Amino acid sequence: MRRMAEREHGVVTEPSLKRIGVLTSGGDAPGMNAAIRAVVRKGVYHGLDVVGIKHGYAGLIRGEMDLLDLGSVADIIQRGGTKLFTARCEEFKTPEGQQKGAEILREHGIDGLVVIGGDGSYRGARALSHLGVKTIGLPGTIDNDIPGTDYTIGFDTALNTVIEAIDKIRDTATSHERTYVVEVMGRNAGDIAMIAGLAGGAESILIPEYPFDIDQVLIKLRHGVNRGKRHSIILVAEGVGHGMKIGEKIAEETGWEVRVTVLGHLQRGGSPTAFDRVLASRMGAMAVDLLLEGHTSKVVGIRGTKLIATDIDEVLEMKHEIDLSIYELAGILSI
Repeated sequence: MRRMAEREHGVVTEPSLKRIGVLTSGGDAPGMNAAIRAVVRKGVYHGLDVVGIKHGYAGLIRGEMDLLDLGSVADIIQRGGTKLFTARCEEFKTPEGQQKGAEILREHGIDGLVVIGGDGSYRGARALSHLGVKTIGLPGTIDNDIPGTDYTIGFDTALNTVIEAIDKIRDTATSHERTYVVEVMGRNAGDIAMIAGLAGGAESILIPEYPFDIDQVLIKLRHGVNRGKRHSIILVAEGVGHGMKIGEKIAEETGWEVRVTVLGHLQRGGSPTAFDRVLASRMGAMAVDLLLEGHTSKVVGIRGTKLIATDIDEVLEMKHEIDLSIYELAGILSI
């Protein structure tokens, strides 16, 4: 493999860069393996050693790392989860833990680091950057709650998992003429619920970004019954509250038979969609390019179809926002 002195667009690469690391941190997301594969193979293409760090920042502190080659990442692009495993690490949130991580990277000759994860992972990457380690972040989370990008790695797959579940639940809801409350993940973001609700034809969607009134939900349900509707799907983002309590409230107020389904962690699993595989591959390759160009403390995102790089400080200061026009459209179409 050849080490390129210059990229096609004429940006001179960082001559001192010889070895880079890659880790996944926080919650797993489908497509992380595709991103790891891209980092490794793009790095090898440019003559770099690529080191896989296991169990996120916890594994970094413990020195859990292996040199990866082309064969190390064979047959993983289609797999969910993360080959490098992931974990949360309270120690790394401390200055002492961060200093220890930076020292271990230097001891192993790692000049740059690609971090795949959410906002907590980004904060760790920023801390290492301040300690002299070149870091690039990739947005890996099903929640789609990272500012600075239209989509995060794993969101599309989780979305399709939820839509498939809604379709199946609607079959049985129709057969038994019942109301179903379906609780989905997303932490404090309503992206999964909103998009899946629109795509799955949910009668009501409850998200944390938009205040909801249970009385309005009941009015809509009764209106549907009055026009002959015999089943309904209420989609609840976990940031709003527990689906079970909302289901109990609806049953109490209406006297109807209500069933509640909490989809839980099955939303994180499964083979990544083509969209997530391509997104992760493009982002992973760009992360290596940014390190070769000498960048640090940057995160990769996508706007429309174009990849972008943004300062990590800027992203961490932003607030995640959703397009409420999509939420309003879902409400209109579910009358």
